Amino acid sequence: MEKTLRMSLLFDFYGPLLTERQQDVFQMYFHEDLSLGEIAEQLEISRQAVYDLLKRASTILEDFESKLGLVTKHLQRQEIYGELTSLLEQLPVDQDEQRNLIAQLKEKIRQAQATS
Repeated sequence: MEKTLRMSLLFDFYGPLLTERQQDVFQMYFHEDLSLGEIAEQLEISRQAVYDLLKRASTILEDFESKLGLVTKHLQRQEIYGELTSLLEQLPVDQDEQRNLIAQLKEKIRQAQATS
């Protein structure tokens, strides 16, 4: 997964657990697409301090994910929901085929519940 997308997902799930300063710098860098120099100038700190804040925030977010796995579970659920949608779109007219697809849907639903 692209690093920016991954960091954004991690921030969506765990961002409130960061300090306010870490949240601000993270949002400036990843959401507003500001450079380290631009952030440093706005906050009147060094580029190195911005880099350190981003590195620490990223490490904290990755640590939360490794312990809680909320993003991984979310992505798994999204994949299962996509499969369910695909199965629904394939519903045939024949009753035997419908029963088979319904059984597959029930199994996918069980998988989604197990990952929640």
